[in-house]
Amino acid sequence: IMVDDNIPKTVKVKMAPIDESSSSTTTKSKDWQSGDGVLPGRASIGPLLLMAVTPAFAIIFFHVCTHMDGNFLSFAKLILENSQDHPLTGLFRTIYSIWPNPFDPLAWKMITAFLSFELFLQKYAPGKPFTATITPKGNRPIYRANGMISYVTTLLTLILLTYCNLIRPAAVYDKFGEILSSMNVFAFALCFVLLIKGHVAPSTTDSGSNGGNWIIDFYWGMELYPRILGWDVKMFTNCRAGMMFWAVGILCFAHKNMEMHDGTLQLGMAVNVALQLVYITKFFHWEMGYMCSMDIQVDRAGYYLCWGCLVWVPSVYTSHSFYLAERAPDLSPLVALLIFLCGFACIWINFDSDNQRYIFRQTGGECLIWGKKPNKIVAEYTTSGGERKKSLLLLDGWWKVSRHFHYVPEIMGAFFWSLPALNTALVGPYFYVIFLTILLIDRSFRDDNRCAKKYGVYWEKYCAEVPYKIVPFLL
Repeated sequence: IMVDDNIPKTVKVKMAPIDESSSSTTTKSKDWQSGDGVLPGRASIGPLLLMAVTPAFAIIFFHVCTHMDGNFLSFAKLILENSQDHPLTGLFRTIYSIWPNPFDPLAWKMITAFLSFELFLQKYAPGKPFTATITPKGNRPIYRANGMISYVTTLLTLILLTYCNLIRPAAVYDKFGEILSSMNVFAFALCFVLLIKGHVAPSTTDSGSNGGNWIIDFYWGMELYPRILGWDVKMFTNCRAGMMFWAVGILCFAHKNMEMHDGTLQLGMAVNVALQLVYITKFFHWEMGYMCSMDIQVDRAGYYLCWGCLVWVPSVYTSHSFYLAERAPDLSPLVALLIFLCGFACIWINFDSDNQRYIFRQTGGECLIWGKKPNKIVAEYTTSGGERKKSLLLLDGWWKVSRHFHYVPEIMGAFFWSLPALNTALVGPYFYVIFLTILLIDRSFRDDNRCAKKYGVYWEKYCAEVPYKIVPFLL
């Protein structure tokens, strides 16, 4: 494949057809781009309800962690106090009273500087071209693999600017409510642009309306791989805005913790931030593997994905660190070390499982997993254009334990980096773990449903070999 300097982009690839005489009628011909999860309401009132609730919840969650020590019962009491006529009246009155200014100049200055810097790195930081997984329409997106260098450059720039007293990272903590409120405005505007673009000028053939319903089009998105002025939108929102702020944000919150303790970082805060940085570093090391994951292959660029990465990730994924900045309990060195080692082990297992699949795919199965050549299933499938193709399904390593075993250490890793909060709050610092568990269980059902559509009896054979979805003998 010839690639010019204008990457990432998406190219159409023609492959030799598979000899149909060598296989039976074992593949599905329907569109396998989407999958049904365990949560209801995906194509009805659910999206409209989520778009109404989630922006408010992001602000409520911030307020609860900031002013109510992470205790949602205190917020419920505040609503009742404001309920003069009806509970809904009290809810709306309370939300209005706590909503931060969405047009704060300093907040927009920080947002603009950060996003502009990440857009620059995404397009101009050096990196080799990477060809991702083929889509149902036969397209193969190509990216510039520069995630790790962008990540390191971002963190070094933050440290350098702080050392030179050119910025005060704790200001992000002080203005975090205004930042979230402003990012709500930015995310809704971007989703509206993507909606119009999807109707008028889609970037690839992997696009189209979701039944002609504009509300559903806005929520789920119109395009699988949209590009604007040469920038891949999903790489920007998911990786360079959402995941990168996750790292930058928790470091800023740690700086606030140091300010409050005469330049000393509390052990609980240190463990919390260190484990997350290990996880995020793993992510950027494996970024091209993520670009072949379900988030990218299946979910279009709409409210669900883009707003989620621009607002939900900064709000929820960093919430335990935001909470601990002012409320971290004192931990003994031994307890802090034990939490760190347990969390590190979980993150390593999560990385190793993802890496096994990534290497397996990149080598066409010609690799060693746990010291031996892996077992596999050669599965055939049909694209929506009628082309017959093949994929390899891994039957070894962590992927023999269960079909989504890597979710187990991911959830446990999140639990351990939240654990420094101990029992200091009701729900607040542990909300991310609860959310992640629900998200990944739903995702496992979606992925299984999508693979069943894609591979047909090959997937049935795979499920017979690996019968458990996530947790052996349980789920």
